Amino acid sequence: MSEISPAALRGAVDLSTLRNRPAPTTPGAPAPTAPGIVDVVVDATDETFGQILELSRTVPVVVDLWAEWCGPCKQLSPIIEKVTRELGGRVLLAKVDVDANPQLAQSFRAQSIPMVVAVIAGQPVPMFTGAVPEAQVREVFAQLLQVAAQNGVTGSLSVGGDVEAEAMPEEPPMPPLHAEAFAAIETGDYAAAIRAYEQALAENPRDEDAIAGLGQVRLLDRVQGLDLQEARAAAANGPLDVEAQFAVADLDIAGGHVEDAFGRLLDLFAQLPSDERAPVRERLVELFGLIGATDPRVIAARNRLSSLLF
Repeated sequence: MSEISPAALRGAVDLSTLRNRPAPTTPGAPAPTAPGIVDVVVDATDETFGQILELSRTVPVVVDLWAEWCGPCKQLSPIIEKVTRELGGRVLLAKVDVDANPQLAQSFRAQSIPMVVAVIAGQPVPMFTGAVPEAQVREVFAQLLQVAAQNGVTGSLSVGGDVEAEAMPEEPPMPPLHAEAFAAIETGDYAAAIRAYEQALAENPRDEDAIAGLGQVRLLDRVQGLDLQEARAAAANGPLDVEAQFAVADLDIAGGHVEDAFGRLLDLFAQLPSDERAPVRERLVELFGLIGATDPRVIAARNRLSSLLF
């Protein structure tokens, strides 16, 4: 993944019902308090996540959705915990057992696990779904810290959980057109963001950040207003309907189901007549750029696309 943005899961994840959600009380029990953050790795529940969410305004909160029966979770979770601890309080890891916390699982739309999502200043940020190698985990965490800094989230957690607004070293400022695009994304003006990224690419066609950003904002523009159930029904009724298949693939990408999206489009490419394949190939190439050329899922999909072409 070459770029991540707090807006990338907007519409795919709903955290509104979790903000400041009071914990259940019993008669005579003391009033609930914020969960004791005594470590940079905590277990989050349906009841406590609202308070943990507030910490995302000071440090990025990484949410690891897992289950005891999930084999890949047992591979990925220790890696995420290791990388979190190495960052010395710059990130808080919230571990969520989806079986014990159905509201959180539903809010994050965890259709498959392991699923890892971050929250910056209350906004969800996609990271990855499925087990990934440690090198990729480190790369995505580094990108997460960059996005956090761009949003003014640069605090840290001290031992014992006290939040200190310790400014981290300033990140280099974004190029003006990138900053313009980012600001437009935050306000939901995707057309303006697309224009800014297109202008950046006109000035520098090799601007990889602009390429990734343009692919991302185009995706956001396409998925806004889409209904997942309606889109899936339309795709099921029209297996060769290119636009219907595109809609579901876009929703899968936005929800972190990258392999499902690639598989759907590659299957469509294989079934279409040769003179109707070009739009599907172009969409695949755009999504490859969005996810990142070195991502194993992209490499596998590129190889299959090449075999279908030749």
